[in-house]
This record gives sequence, structure tokens and C-alpha cells, in this order.
Amino acid sequence: MKFVDEASITVRAGAGGNGCLSFRREKYIPRGGPDGGDGGDGGDVVLCADPSLNTLVDFRFRRRFQAERGRHGQGKDRTGRNGADLRVQVPVGTVVIAVDTGETLGELTTVGEEMVVARGGRHGLGNARFKSSTNRAPRRTTDGSPGEGLELHLELKLLADVGLVGMPNAGKSTLIRAVSAARPKVADYPFTTLIPNLGVVRLGPDRSFVMADIPGLIEGASGGAGLGIRFLRHLSRTRVLLHLVDVAAALDGADPVGHVRVIERELAAFDPELAARERWLVPAKLDLVPPPEREAVVAGLVEDAGWSGPVFPVSALAREGTDTLCEALMRHLADES
Repeated sequence: MKFVDEASITVRAGAGGNGCLSFRREKYIPRGGPDGGDGGDGGDVVLCADPSLNTLVDFRFRRRFQAERGRHGQGKDRTGRNGADLRVQVPVGTVVIAVDTGETLGELTTVGEEMVVARGGRHGLGNARFKSSTNRAPRRTTDGSPGEGLELHLELKLLADVGLVGMPNAGKSTLIRAVSAARPKVADYPFTTLIPNLGVVRLGPDRSFVMADIPGLIEGASGGAGLGIRFLRHLSRTRVLLHLVDVAAALDGADPVGHVRVIERELAAFDPELAARERWLVPAKLDLVPPPEREAVVAGLVEDAGWSGPVFPVSALAREGTDTLCEALMRHLADES
């Protein structure tokens, strides 16, 4: 399925039904009086958070949503039926923005949560409403009011506890494959990850968390280069960021410390709050470094980068260090809860 995390739609609630102009006409009742009923209220447009959805792709094919209008009133004091609400299913994590004003109307962050985005019109009044001691045969009615209508921009922010960041080919997809059931594409060239991936890391009964992998960042990503900057919004709700660095990059003449600095700059340029979030350093691909040199390579990276936070070296391919990392994450997330 194609991953789509943005969509624009038009919603319009149902109009209210009109009031009825009617007079009672029955045999032997020459002056039955007014009996026009009220109209019904128009239906609302309601967005509902559906856990079975993980993309906004459906809105590429259907962009207009119209709720049912209320029925008109009828004679014999019969009130028109209310219009049915239109419930539109969206993924959990959807942000709703009004196109005209740019205002964020709300976010659907829990399963089953609902948000009314367009209110139905009010019903009109029948002439029976206007009878009085001085006006026994009113011919006045009112029409129902129109329903609200507006243009909406939907943005999906994946809900994850832990987010993976790093340069392309840093080992993020390999790590999420090693610790969860997610199966993103893995290859020995950059930009194999083209869309975000979610994986549930299960450590036992009632002990699990969600990990998000996004496309790798490159120098200048905040200015539009590469792919990852488009998907950084999906990390906005994460509680911990794992900063993966390919420690074997130095064997190919690259600078792992420079890679750390690039990611830090791009995070700060995109969102200072995201850059200030708790971030753990994960020196990855240890299996490509000779065992006697691994400790020194990791220590040198930490020292040269001036890193003061937690450090968890791993080899996701060999499943080394991954259990320790996941246990530490689980404890940290539990302590924060």
C-alpha cells in the first residue's frame, strides 16, 4: 500500500430541513388551526480515529464528504427526520488543519476518538410554532440553516515511543527488523528506506513499545535535500530518539563524528524542540569492526563527539547489544509513564 501522510478534503454538513406551512383539514372541524411541523436538523461531519488505518491514501480518491440534510416538516404536526451524521475514518495520529485560516482544529491521538469538524444546520420552524391568541392562523415558517462547510488539510503523525534518526544506510532499518516484526527493505546502498516504518518491540506480556524508522537525513535536509525532512514530523510524538551512527564508516574514509553533527544541525533547523528531546547514541554495525578494536572505536566516537548521554553499541545483524538496548528503553519508558 502506498504511504500517504498528507491529504486535503472538503467537508460539508447537512442543511436543516424547512418548516411546513399547513392547516388542519378534517370533516366537522372547520377551524382546525395550523399544524405545520418543524424540519429536522442536518447531520454533522465527524472524523473518527480508526486503528486499522495507517495511511491517508484513501483521501487521494475521495476528497468531498457531504452529510445528510434534515427532512422538511410535514402537516399534522409531523417533524422532519434529522439528517444522519457522516463518520469519516482516519488513522490514529491525524492532525486536522483548517485551510482558510491555517488553524489546527485538533488531533486524533487515541483509538476511537472523534472530532466534529462541521456542524449540521438547525431545523426550520413550522407555522404551528407561531400561533398565538392574536394570530390564530399564522402563515409564517422559517427555513433550515445551511450546514457548515470548510476545506481541511490532514496530516498524519505516526504514534511511536521511540524514533530512529541517522544518516542514510546507518543501520536503522536493520535495527527495527532485528527487534520487531517490521520488515522494511534493507540493502547496502543509501536511501533504501523511502517511507516511515513502524515496529512493535515486544519484551514479554504487557511489556512492549512502538519504534519508528524514517528515511535517513543528509546535509541540507532542512532546506529540502533528500527524503527524511519530509517525514521528521512523525518523530514529534516520540519520547526517545535513537541516534544511529555507522561506526564502520571510517573504514571507507567517512567521518562518523561529522555524521553526528549533521543530524544535530538538521534536527535543530527543523524543530528546536525535537533537537532538545532525549537522544541516545547507538554506534551501529559493530560486526564490521574487528572485535579487538570495537571498544576503542566506540570510546573514540563518544569522546570526539563530546557525547554525554546514554550510549548503546549494537550490531543489529548479529543481534549483539540489541536486547540490552531494548531493555533499557523499556525501563526508561516505564519510569516516564
